[in-house]
This record gives sequence, structure tokens and C-alpha cells, in this order.
Amino acid sequence: MEHRARIEEDLKISLKQKDSLRVSVLRMLLAAIKNKEVEKIRALTEDEFYALVKTSIKQHIDSIESFKKGNRVELAQKEEKELEILKEFLPAPLTEEELSREIEEAIKSIEAKSQKDMGKVIKTIMDKFPGRTDGKVLSGMVLKRLSSK
Repeated sequence: MEHRARIEEDLKISLKQKDSLRVSVLRMLLAAIKNKEVEKIRALTEDEFYALVKTSIKQHIDSIESFKKGNRVELAQKEEKELEILKEFLPAPLTEEELSREIEEAIKSIEAKSQKDMGKVIKTIMDKFPGRTDGKVLSGMVLKRLSSK
């Protein structure tokens, strides 16, 4: 898997640079990949890899919020640094312009007529661009577009 090789290469570089935070995050990510592969009894697909990274990002965001509520600033800062490292492994998100264009394309291709078709439009785009768009943003844009019909 190309993602795994990239992470392993990044880990080697980080070890040489003695970047302990990055080493820690990369090892955690590799362990999560290995666990998921053992569970699935095969290598992860690209979609599964992105889902795994997104799950880890969500856990970090939740931790940051908890640490800030608990006045643990130093722990929140560490989590934020780890979060930035994890984000490097996500594909570049679609711009609003690209997303608008894709929404128009999806509406035409599935002949969406009303808000009842919203789920189909969202699914089409999410399947075409896994990990590259925020579901809430997409949902809002599709709703706005279908409401104007």
C-alpha cells in the first residue's frame, strides 16, 4: 500500500531527526493500519485508509476540546500538533468552486428534482471523492441548490 510505505518512510526520516512527537503519531497510525488490516484480513483500500485517518482526527479534536475544558492547555497543544501531522495524510479537500461544479454534475446525472433526491446527490459525490469533502458542508450546499429548483 502506497500510504503505508509513505508513512514508514516518513517514520525513518523522523527517527533520524529525533522528532519524537512525529515518530509517536506515525507509529500510532501504522499500528491502527495494521490492526485494521488484521481485522479485514487484507490490505486497506484507499477509502478505508482515509476513513481510518479521519477517525483518528476526530478523536484528536474531541481530546483537544476535553483538555481545553479541563484547563489542560499543554495536553491540548500536544494534541493539536499531532492533529496537524495526521491532516498531512488526507487528500486535498475540494474547493467550494470544485464542489459546486460536482454538485451540478451529480444533479444532472441522477436527474435530481427536489430535496427528496438530496441523499443520492450527496452519496454520488462522497463516493467519487472519498475523504475530500466535509459531509456537513456538502449537505448544506446540496440543500441550498435543490431548494432553489
